[in-house]
Amino acid sequence: MHALHARLPKNFVLEERLERFGAYIEPAPWTLKGHWAQACYPSLGIAQSCTKHSAVQAMQAVQEPLCFDTVHLDLGCGKGVFTCDIAAQHPNILFIGMDSEPICIAYAAAHAHEARLPNVLFVPGHAAKLNQYFSAGEISRIYLNFPTPFPRKKECAHRLTHAHMLDSYREVLAPDGSIRLKTDSIPLYRFSLTQIEPAGYTLNWKSDNVRELLPHEPATGYELRLTAQGAAVHGFEIVPGPRPTSIELPMSMSLVDYLPKDLSELTYIPHGMEGTVTNLRNRQFRSKTRSKNKRS
Repeated sequence: MHALHARLPKNFVLEERLERFGAYIEPAPWTLKGHWAQACYPSLGIAQSCTKHSAVQAMQAVQEPLCFDTVHLDLGCGKGVFTCDIAAQHPNILFIGMDSEPICIAYAAAHAHEARLPNVLFVPGHAAKLNQYFSAGEISRIYLNFPTPFPRKKECAHRLTHAHMLDSYREVLAPDGSIRLKTDSIPLYRFSLTQIEPAGYTLNWKSDNVRELLPHEPATGYELRLTAQGAAVHGFEIVPGPRPTSIELPMSMSLVDYLPKDLSELTYIPHGMEGTVTNLRNRQFRSKTRSKNKRS
């Protein structure tokens, strides 16, 4: 979830940033498919220039190439604050931050450059193309941090927690891998819970206070901003079970269906649903006014 309408600094030149911090950007992720853990390992001397070496060249560098223990994917990484902070905590894991917005990739790569991290790389890419970038079982964990809610029913397929999306992650997720969601949006959280069983996953845990559950996991930029506005962080971790032969979706696909019926109970409006909630509140107010006028 991004704030792409924020003003950019006057001296911000996207192409120049992408080139300057290019050592932390992989513009052709398909070339490393199946070899990320080996090709990007610092001991091979290519931690700052994975893009300069093909996976085959990297694996031929030594007879038994060293590699990262696992590969984690931060899907929709934004400006990369979380990706870099958690990479610093786990130097034995390769963290890949993926985002479809080039401006976010530029900021994220600059952040990694400043921190001099040897185990993080950023990729301009889309969730729908993961199987083009990674081999089966190559990813041990996928982070979905504050994804865009897409509240309208007609946009529901774009939600990163939609059952069909969860099913597609199986193509790259390790058999014992996991998917971890964090969101400020109760409607998105409730909707996402309905998608787990149809997609053939099981819950490791769910929480209405993920910060309390995972106190040592770094906060994202969105988490810091939204919790300061009164948001709680909801989330879960799921693991793949047997793949269903077909996916039966619940009837309620609009996030409006997961809001309280009385919107006066809503003390915090989820990010990305401000306009929706405002329209609904206005509609409820007009309806109550008409009913009151009829009684009088």
